[in-house]
Amino acid sequence: MPAKIPATIVTGFLGSGKTTLIRNLLEQANGRRIALIINEFGDLGVDGDILKGCGDAACKDEDILELSNGCICCTVAEDFIPTMEKLLAREDAPDHIVIETSGLALPQPLVRAFNWPEISTKVTVDGVIALVDGKATTEGRFAHDPAAVEAQRRADEELDHETPLSELFDDQIACADMIVVNKTDLLTDTEADALATDLGAKSRAAVRVVKASHGQLPLDLLLGQKAAAEADTKARHEIHHHHHDDEDEHHHDHHDHDDFESFTVTRPEITDPAAFAEQVADIIRTHDILRLKGFAAVTGKPMRLALQAVGPRIETYYDTPLTGPRETRLVVIGQTGLDRAAITRALSV
Repeated sequence: MPAKIPATIVTGFLGSGKTTLIRNLLEQANGRRIALIINEFGDLGVDGDILKGCGDAACKDEDILELSNGCICCTVAEDFIPTMEKLLAREDAPDHIVIETSGLALPQPLVRAFNWPEISTKVTVDGVIALVDGKATTEGRFAHDPAAVEAQRRADEELDHETPLSELFDDQIACADMIVVNKTDLLTDTEADALATDLGAKSRAAVRVVKASHGQLPLDLLLGQKAAAEADTKARHEIHHHHHDDEDEHHHDHHDHDDFESFTVTRPEITDPAAFAEQVADIIRTHDILRLKGFAAVTGKPMRLALQAVGPRIETYYDTPLTGPRETRLVVIGQTGLDRAAITRALSV
């Protein structure tokens, strides 16, 4: 029987750096053909566009498959399994599959899906990588235990009791084979070490916790873990407050997607990227936006400007020649209750 194709699941909260990590991974492929399955959250396939702009022969456009019909853990049968079947049936099958989940995805149902008979003989979960925004977590915004970081954070009501955000964070940590504490360039060495130690204590035995800046890690560290995660799904359940039903492998763990919303803002091209980035940061702070990403046309520039923001921290770079309308398209993601009209007006000025 041919060896199973390894698949790596990259999970993590909104804006933890999954797309950046995957871009860096592709740059190190060195002839290895990698297929990507991207579970975009929102109604603009920005992550797919960013990765298609990588210009790397390791991952051609036809190797990038987007699942935009909903959170991947809730569309296993309708979306994920058929996509995997098509990918695995190709004559030019990939050497490795990387799956980028949405920030809302619970990884356990996805790992269990690899036991479905349609794909179980052809593919295995090489490893589950959970990315953590080191800066945000240290500040207590998406921390597992808010009491442990209370002295380091401003009052934040959303973490004073059990919330979908903290449950989601716990589930991703519990399922991981490797935890990546990302954005350590924004932390002191003491803060980064303390967070890594804390996450290691909350994870399963033998799970590696590594520190990274800008998602830069060696490919050989990320791929080739050979975890066969689908064979030990029971050990990957969040042990603190969830009791999931393991008897039905098609069962979908419940979490409340209504806690989040996203919408798209389209506006004309911009003239000053630095001023626009500062404007966006102010809007994010004013409206408590979790994540903002998209592309902008800049007056006089032939290249497209990619923009990604996690909280008020914004990254911009020119990625590919601009084709299509010279306009700016941004996806805004936050917890339910965003003032869409006010945010749209502010971004359109």
